[in-house]
Amino acid sequence: MDNLRMEGKVVLVTGVANQRSIAWAIAQALHAAGATPVFTYQSERLQKGVEELAGSIGSDHVMPCDVTNEEEVAAVARSIEERHGRLHGLVHSIAFANREDLAGEYLDTSPEGYRTAQDVSAYSLVTLCRYAAPLLAAEGGSVVALTYLGSVRVVPHYNVMGIAKASLEASIRYLAYDLGPKKIRVNGVSAGPIKTLSSRVIAGFNDMLEHIEARAPLRRNVETSEVASATAFLLSDLASGITGEILYVDAGYHVMGM
Repeated sequence: MDNLRMEGKVVLVTGVANQRSIAWAIAQALHAAGATPVFTYQSERLQKGVEELAGSIGSDHVMPCDVTNEEEVAAVARSIEERHGRLHGLVHSIAFANREDLAGEYLDTSPEGYRTAQDVSAYSLVTLCRYAAPLLAAEGGSVVALTYLGSVRVVPHYNVMGIAKASLEASIRYLAYDLGPKKIRVNGVSAGPIKTLSSRVIAGFNDMLEHIEARAPLRRNVETSEVASATAFLLSDLASGITGEILYVDAGYHVMGM
């Protein structure tokens, strides 16, 4: 089997917030494999940091993108077409829920909080794929979205985000069906919990890490680099026959009954 090589492939990476982001680890793995990552940032507050990280691996293509704003998503697609003419991969590493909806009971989720989590964390994949598809279809491409076990099991305090991730995973399957004839694959990576900027808002997160370390078959938590490697694999030609799947990278914790 050939080694993972992605020379000449252009991959859009969304969701980089800082150097601890899973999305940043994925971008580094793609760069190491020879791909050309291009980046988006969600707000002006993150712009400088994302630009500096991108520059450290030789990328100067960094674009603003609020995924709830369809005009900005369309502008990203136009920018990629103008600069590169094509796209080979898309990484969706975007999730958000209001802090108050990640504590207490799911029963207390507000209608606004529910809509926000769904719009940012799940529907954004549909919007990104709609505008990326014409570029991906030129040579065939791959989409990978980051998800979590809370989509299929109850994880205390994950609450509305678990519902959004369930919607995201259903979207992965339906998008795989819609985009398959265009030679575009769509998969998900369900990563074990990792300390990132977004994980800080989940109540009891450190207890979650300890629980998994004690019970996962590998008796440890996963490293960001392991999630990045699995994502790069799904984006590469080595995974050419895989679509509509959720690949668990969680030290095996998802197979356990407790």
